[in-house]
Amino acid sequence: MSALLFDYLRFFDTTLRDGEQTPGVTLNPEQKFEIACALADIGVHVVEAGSAAASEGEIAAIRRITEAGLDIECCTYVRALEHDIDLAADAGADSIHLVVPVSDLHIREKLRKDREQIRTMALSAVEYAKDRGLIVELSGEDASRADQEFLSSLFQEGVEHGADRLCFCDTVGLLTPERTAEVIPELLFAPLSIHCHNDLGFALANTVTALKAGASCAHVTVNGLGERAGNTPLEELVMSMEVLYGVSTGIVTEQIYSLSTLVSRLTGIALPANKAIVGSMAFTHESGIHAHGIMRNAKTYEPIAPERVGRKRRIVLGKHSGSASVQASLQELGYAVNAEQLAAIVKRIKALGDEGKRITDADLMTIADAVLQIECAPVLNLRQFTVVSGNRSIPTASVTMAVNGKEITGASTGNGPVDAVIRALRDTVSAVGDISLEDYHVSAIEGGTDALVDVTVKLCKDGKFITSRGARTDIITASVEAVVAGMNHLLREDDEKRG
Repeated sequence: MSALLFDYLRFFDTTLRDGEQTPGVTLNPEQKFEIACALADIGVHVVEAGSAAASEGEIAAIRRITEAGLDIECCTYVRALEHDIDLAADAGADSIHLVVPVSDLHIREKLRKDREQIRTMALSAVEYAKDRGLIVELSGEDASRADQEFLSSLFQEGVEHGADRLCFCDTVGLLTPERTAEVIPELLFAPLSIHCHNDLGFALANTVTALKAGASCAHVTVNGLGERAGNTPLEELVMSMEVLYGVSTGIVTEQIYSLSTLVSRLTGIALPANKAIVGSMAFTHESGIHAHGIMRNAKTYEPIAPERVGRKRRIVLGKHSGSASVQASLQELGYAVNAEQLAAIVKRIKALGDEGKRITDADLMTIADAVLQIECAPVLNLRQFTVVSGNRSIPTASVTMAVNGKEITGASTGNGPVDAVIRALRDTVSAVGDISLEDYHVSAIEGGTDALVDVTVKLCKDGKFITSRGARTDIITASVEAVVAGMNHLLREDDEKRG
């Protein structure tokens, strides 16, 4: 039996409107279109593409989305103004998110009006929007601090005047699940949405409670983006409903991670490492006890299979690692070791971990080679690299390397000096292997302009992945060091015997 009062749960994604209100985030029309396409592909029902009244760019984005014929309703935010509604209709929007303030605080302090003036504005706007052929979602801003009798009467009259849907907005995140369960059932005059902010960390809990209490649509953003502390995260709500409440959401969950990383890349807002579902550590294990349990049965320390959300499990090595996880990592890299050799390798890994160092695949291979007394002639030897970059020049890099003893020089341009030099390195070794950069991470070990920079890269060749690192005060040199080290390990003979 479903945990919801309604069989059909809808998702209204406001990443392109409320999410773009995250300080520092701005998206151009093509970027908005790219995200809208991904939202349509994953199964989201409504995309709030922005506010047509905000700029010409917003209008262009709305037109681009609607004209593409995506399988998603295109909505735009409007105030209770005919001007806003006309812009939305002229841009081709399917629906409007008609937002009116309903708390006395907002009515008096923001608009300098009274309740009856707001009522008249709202009802007039609903009628006008319906005359323009738009679907109307009437939304009560700051509803959680409003007089609930006034809100109820406004919603009821809004439906009588043609509103198709309603929305309860917890604008500053002051709802509790208990209060949510009380107020939502009294407002079900039409399909009701819930729009929650996460200022006190209750957005997800309040949204779930509202859905259980009768709301049939959730307003969400990818990665929980939004002003201040953000909004209810799409990925967390979807998986909570699927896993904890047995609700089939209709969302293609295997595409969640790719959507999340797309939005992170285009907005420039990095995902917190420990973020649920999509953070880099969500399916990463180091602790010996945990890693050992995971390798025997993943359910011991994972609530869901990472593949269900488009992720892969990672076992990382450090001072908490046990013999089982180290041995599994060695086997994956092609090493065969006895118990004594394994113990020696584990000891060295723990020592590095105690120094606060991140253990990469290249580090593990170097340690294993030393313990097993394997001598490996590097495939690549860096001779020199030069990078030119400036505010009036295109970043350009040249690289000279000895590849299997033969000196090769390559050059490339890039979006920045690091991108240029990595492209040049890849071009230089292309004759012996097609190596792609899958991930790049940089952090400063200490503060200050002369801080030591730690660069970790993830490289791939023929489906085989490897991580490596470089640490220098110069980010370009550290990047080159990390990439060359990883390339050398990937270019080893595949059938090389180790141990």
